[in-house]
Amino acid sequence: MVLTTGLFFLWGVANNLNDVLIAHFRHVFSLTDFQSGLVQSAFYLGYFCFAIPAALAAERLGYKATVILGLLLFGAGALLFLPASIQLSYGFFLFALFVIASGLAFLETAANPMVAAMGPAEGAAQRLNLAQAFNPLGSITGVALGASLILSDAPQQGAAGAAAVQLPYLAIALIVLGWAVVLGLTRFPRAATEASHGGGSVLAGYGALLRRPRYLAGVAAQFFYVGAQVGIWSYLIRYAQQAMPGIGAQKAAWLLTLSLAIFMIGRFVGAALLARFDGARLMALFAGINIALSLVAALVGGVVGVVALVATSFFMSIMYPTIFALSLRGLGPLTKAGASMIVMAIIGGAVLTMAMGLLSDLSGTIRAAMLVPAACFAVVLLYARAMREGAAA
Repeated sequence: MVLTTGLFFLWGVANNLNDVLIAHFRHVFSLTDFQSGLVQSAFYLGYFCFAIPAALAAERLGYKATVILGLLLFGAGALLFLPASIQLSYGFFLFALFVIASGLAFLETAANPMVAAMGPAEGAAQRLNLAQAFNPLGSITGVALGASLILSDAPQQGAAGAAAVQLPYLAIALIVLGWAVVLGLTRFPRAATEASHGGGSVLAGYGALLRRPRYLAGVAAQFFYVGAQVGIWSYLIRYAQQAMPGIGAQKAAWLLTLSLAIFMIGRFVGAALLARFDGARLMALFAGINIALSLVAALVGGVVGVVALVATSFFMSIMYPTIFALSLRGLGPLTKAGASMIVMAIIGGAVLTMAMGLLSDLSGTIRAAMLVPAACFAVVLLYARAMREGAAA
């Protein structure tokens, strides 16, 4: 259980190191906001491309083998940062991030049901909640490491800047590959290792899902929510530097760490509130607040805009799991296929982060880019209201 819970921590580290890389690579390669946003595009494209293969692997190979395969891909992608930095190639870095994300797609698809399978059914929810709690801890650790080891208040360019990523990613590769070896040598409960050899059942479910408008609305809501979350965190360092002239990239990165800590607090507060209030109703309220906060960031700017942008993290905290749960409600045997399509929806992190970068470049200010998450939260609000009305009907 300790080994499996550690997976949630590890992919949290990888996910949010990207936010540091965007700020770092912008100086190393003299990129526009649009070009630096391609970090997230390459990363989330990997998730999109490998979500269905990961679901098929979990059926045919079992959860444990799928997790190990994911760790091997994760480690290989991290090792690719070494030749990418030597060649000083931004494209090579993007490919390395794509490989990392392909591994994470396998991990995320298999790790949750694997935790549920590792003990009595009545304790599955408790085990999953414990494991999920380590994901934001990994996110905070990733940004803190990036701020300390990669970013500098005197931005580095060229070979010196590229070399700054070598140590953290080499360390990640060694830890991840070592984790795969230990997992391979450890005996797991049979439910975590057995294969069903029923991959066709997953593929057959996709056609049926495409005929369910309420489910597809959930996939769309997840696409826009992930786009808002990834976009805000990706450009928070850039926004803070523009809103508060004189603040260095390293100091601005600690604002991102604060955002992630607030996000984690929001998860616990949200879980308590969800025990008393309807999930769709609470998400509608939080989405409305985040629309207002994003508009403040876009239209007011300055310290007030930074505070508003950091505050969005608290109200984003319940959205991903709530949309996930509402989307899968009543799917029955289609649940496994439905879950993999929702994982694919996180391609929103690639598409909308790129759109934010383009809007920033065209307008000449990162503030304008915050209109994109405002629109995304409006979609989440509409979905939450539709789910409330559907439940009432």
